[in-house]
Amino acid sequence: MCLLDSSQDGEPFLIKEDKVIVVMPAYNAEATLEKTVHGIDREVVDEIIVVDDHSHDRTVEVAHRLQLTVHQHDQNRGYGGNQKTCYHLAIEHGATIIVMVHPDYQYDPRLVPVMAHMIASGLYDAVLASRILGGSALKGGMPLYKYIGNRCLTGIENLLTGAKLSEYHTGYRSFRASVLQSIPFDQNSDNFIFDNQILCQLLAAGYRLGEVSCPTKYFPEASSISLIPSIRYGFGVLGTALLLALHRAGLWKSPLFRGCDPEKITAIDRQQNE
Repeated sequence: MCLLDSSQDGEPFLIKEDKVIVVMPAYNAEATLEKTVHGIDREVVDEIIVVDDHSHDRTVEVAHRLQLTVHQHDQNRGYGGNQKTCYHLAIEHGATIIVMVHPDYQYDPRLVPVMAHMIASGLYDAVLASRILGGSALKGGMPLYKYIGNRCLTGIENLLTGAKLSEYHTGYRSFRASVLQSIPFDQNSDNFIFDNQILCQLLAAGYRLGEVSCPTKYFPEASSISLIPSIRYGFGVLGTALLLALHRAGLWKSPLFRGCDPEKITAIDRQQNE
């Protein structure tokens, strides 16, 4: 169930009967996993699932010591491939709200209750923790070239998708589980472009996306994409946004958006609520 502190007396109160599961796509996260887990409010979160993407350090050992649910890949499947496993496992374990938290402690895990509540309230179908809102990205150590690239890509993507997000590139996000079940995320890339593709699928389906400001920290143990892969990623996200624009215009039907029909999904939601 989802519990949050009352603003009047500090006592927790029930927002909604939900099973909140945090998923962590992990790769060589031994140094930061425990600190990240300790920042997650277990009054709100029912289960934490760590999917280890064939790490070369003691990530799995630390996760077991912390009594987390652990799944190991027998080979490295990439960041997107890891997320696919994360979401399928969370759904199999009965999650109604899924929050993805990177175990590298770059994003503040104390925001999990807020992000879960924004879903449980019924106001949003997915929530992004934005590094741009609040203006603290550069203060937190985001490299200047990443910041400039983020702002430029986001501006172009908003033009192509018609959305008004502050950024598309955060790895900290929450979803209603039924939303993930309704979009073809298994069609997405196994690499970093997965994050952008799933957002475009949500937009194609007409889901409501919310954002919350999130301070971030950049340090040696935190995961990051180097310059050349970042450039490839940039072209990939622009291509995804263009595919969405073409899909909406009826000029190109990409498998990425198969089934992402807002009217169809609204009808399904209506049947589930009756």
